[in-house]
Amino acid sequence: MGNKTYAERPTDAASGSDAPDIPGQIVLVFQGGGALGAYQAGVYQALHDGKVEPHWVIGTSIGAINGAIIAGNRPENRMARLTQFWNGVARHGVESAANWLPGLANWLRDFTTFTQGVPSFFTPQLQSWAGIQARVRSDQAAFYSTGPLRETLSSLVDFEYLNQKTTRLTVGTVNVRSGRMRYFTNRDALLDVEHVMASAAFPPGFPAVQLEGESYWDGGIYSNTPLEAVLDDRPRRDSVIFSVQLWPSSGPEPESILQVMSRQRDIQYSSRAESHLDRQKQIHRLRHVIRELGQHLPKEILNDPEVRDLLGWGCGTTMQVLELDAPAFDNDDLNRDIDFSSAGIERRWLAGYEDTVRLLKRAPWRETLDPMEGISVFRMASAESPQ
Repeated sequence: MGNKTYAERPTDAASGSDAPDIPGQIVLVFQGGGALGAYQAGVYQALHDGKVEPHWVIGTSIGAINGAIIAGNRPENRMARLTQFWNGVARHGVESAANWLPGLANWLRDFTTFTQGVPSFFTPQLQSWAGIQARVRSDQAAFYSTGPLRETLSSLVDFEYLNQKTTRLTVGTVNVRSGRMRYFTNRDALLDVEHVMASAAFPPGFPAVQLEGESYWDGGIYSNTPLEAVLDDRPRRDSVIFSVQLWPSSGPEPESILQVMSRQRDIQYSSRAESHLDRQKQIHRLRHVIRELGQHLPKEILNDPEVRDLLGWGCGTTMQVLELDAPAFDNDDLNRDIDFSSAGIERRWLAGYEDTVRLLKRAPWRETLDPMEGISVFRMASAESPQ
């Protein structure tokens, strides 16, 4: 691709006008998914071109990396930093194999990543391949070293700016010993490169990261869709949530063992996003019911401290979830999340951009909401998806 960047594309429908009037806080929710995260970069570019900047970014794994680059830079620098990251991890020239090795291009691409890693992201730890039962330190108990990612993030993320809390960042991790999910956010404490590294520490490929004397892994192995952290956040605020799904929760019935393996990964990494939403809809409806009941109680009862405590569970906030579903492409295989080919990255970036431009044109946040419902969901299928 030479000197071309992924950000060099038309901005026809997303720019050139005032920022849209979006009510409440704007939240980006990014799943984990390796190379599939290029779609998230395209989503952000369309929002940026449309003058829609998030108040809060929450992500896991590659979503945490994209989120840190966004929240950890001033708005005018974000696109340049995102582009620098994705240009840095892109593999060039792999696509040419398709011309002389029909059907084997994906195999060659995957083999190259498995054996060589991605230079600015991860590199093989040869001693780990020699014996998987050898007892080593936790930072060595992995097939790859993520030292290059630490250097990359340190150069692309301004952690001093991040910790000024201009934009909130939350990253999802899981404690290795307790197996419990933990979210770290710059609202509550200072974040550094290790917090982002921990959220991207997917085992056994990548080693655990030490935080506060404990080892942490990629939160995606517990919950790859950090949407519930937004919906459970307190204090509650009206929000428009751009939830970017890299793994489809629904799909066709597989017809081969390879398709079974691929579908299994989709279900695993979509992380029950639909069931989370169903549960949260019930909870938010109950909160609205409690609030409505409180308006019908006589004043003498409302003054009772116990009644006030109970009514504190009620609220009138609304959460509008705008779901963007990344497409599956015809040449995708089981290992599509390590497709760091420049062509694959560019195609996913462009799909994220175009899908978000369509979403901004549609402007579903303008729709009237049922006053008794706390959560509304609008799903935007990718234009690249099979009809």
